[in-house]
Amino acid sequence: MSPFSSSLRKMVSRNGLLALGVSLALALAPAVAEARAGNGSSSGSRGSNTFSAPPATSTAPKSAAPMERSMTQQPARPPVAAPAAAAPARGGMFGGMFSGFGGGLMAGLLGAGLVGMLFGGGLTGGLGGIGSILGLVLQLALLFFVVRFAMSWFSRRNQPAEAMAGAAQQSSFSAAPGPQGGANGFGGFSGGAPQPAAPVVTPIQLQEGDFGGFERLLTEVQAAYSDENLDRLRASVTPEMAAYFSQEIAENARKGMISKVSGVKLLQGDLAEAWHEDNDDYATVAMRFQLVDILQDRATGRIVSGDPSNPEQVTEVWTFRRVAGSGVQGWKLSAIQQAA
Repeated sequence: MSPFSSSLRKMVSRNGLLALGVSLALALAPAVAEARAGNGSSSGSRGSNTFSAPPATSTAPKSAAPMERSMTQQPARPPVAAPAAAAPARGGMFGGMFSGFGGGLMAGLLGAGLVGMLFGGGLTGGLGGIGSILGLVLQLALLFFVVRFAMSWFSRRNQPAEAMAGAAQQSSFSAAPGPQGGANGFGGFSGGAPQPAAPVVTPIQLQEGDFGGFERLLTEVQAAYSDENLDRLRASVTPEMAAYFSQEIAENARKGMISKVSGVKLLQGDLAEAWHEDNDDYATVAMRFQLVDILQDRATGRIVSGDPSNPEQVTEVWTFRRVAGSGVQGWKLSAIQQAA
């Protein structure tokens, strides 16, 4: 009976490595952390779900660790709209009273009254009777119309230049159509390069044979990684994952170490999600498995970490990808995430 037949998915944390001397642990800390494929990190791509945590399952009831390495670009955040410009102040509670012609009249009357008060004639002393009031009103009215005429004349002179500047600005926006391909009016100006449309994601149903393929890939990937056989790895994983594994193998060689993995056996598995997007199918499964995971000195074969006599249990979340319609043999490992 396949370990995937039960409703169990995701991983449990693995046992600690064999205790070493303090000096050796400090010297080899980066190398001995994990020796299996992936070195216990979270890497790869899950299509449009790369930066979204897969659903929890019985095998891995907590959220999987986020991707530490991925060739998938994280979606850019939408631009924040600039706040609308505040309307110019109207001068407080007196803004409507002292505006236009009425403002000039009231200011003239108030000024004349203040002059009268300064010279001891009271608030109306500076007006000199009804005739003076009418004369002041006529003078202010004449001044108002003169100023208004002058402002209108200057405004008409500036209109052609402003119209040309406005036309030039409009033509620069229209040169780059908005996301809908129309003129750049409201909603038409993209503010930069158009963003690619989000892929359409649809759930898919897996067959029993698919889970058998995932179990097969689990053992094949670990065996090819242990043998440092990059050709076999490329046959089982995506180019992105092959690049990561190649880097890990090269780093082990630089340190004079080699990872040896054996006795891989799937104990429990669960489907977290399966979907189709663009031309690919994806399946994310949680797997708890056992293996013998040791790190050896490349020259002498001396065991640096791990216990060859006692298999340990590991829980990880693996994502597989295939070209739609390629069947069970089309699945390849696309990402590994650690269970929290």
